[in-house]
Amino acid sequence: MTYQPSILSIGGVLVSSEVIETYFACDLEACKGVCCIEGDAGAPVTSEEALLIEQAYPIIKPLLPKLNLRLIKKKGFTYRDMDNELVTSIAESKDGRCLFTCFEEDGSCRCGFEKSYTERLGNDLFYKPLSCHLYPIRVQVLRDGTHALNYDRWYPICEPARKRGRKEGIRMYQFLKSALIRAYGEEWYHELEEVAEAYLQQTEQQGVSNE
Repeated sequence: MTYQPSILSIGGVLVSSEVIETYFACDLEACKGVCCIEGDAGAPVTSEEALLIEQAYPIIKPLLPKLNLRLIKKKGFTYRDMDNELVTSIAESKDGRCLFTCFEEDGSCRCGFEKSYTERLGNDLFYKPLSCHLYPIRVQVLRDGTHALNYDRWYPICEPARKRGRKEGIRMYQFLKSALIRAYGEEWYHELEEVAEAYLQQTEQQGVSNE
């Protein structure tokens, strides 16, 4: 029998039960942050985020590879994808590398905005796109404006994150606490915690789980 996740309504936001059930905690030592350089489209951004990207870009330029700088000059900061969604610019259609990606000494990928923000390198304007901060949660905006949060499964890239989550007992909604608070606020997140605890207790009693 195929597993079908439940949909939970929390503070006007629809949340897939997979966001609550799934063990997940990014393991950058294992995956090297390749989600920044894989894929066929850039990271979804809002028009407000696009403006912040433009404002913060001069600060992160020294962190980016020269090829990225040339491509940004040619392509711009964002573009419209096949679904007419505003996304960050990438290298080529066959190379999903986000042009705001920089590389650490160990070869791992890092968002230039995140690095400059967290390491206090002069960027206090923009942390990184919310869609990246929330990943692997993807936000779908329904016709009535309701947000639906779903788990975007990316095999095999995120398998180390699932293994680490199971090992350390960290669920996806817990690992993404700061991102979810950034998106919906602390009060909403507290409600999510309460619903998640009750839901997990119920599924444990029923012997039903996606993990």
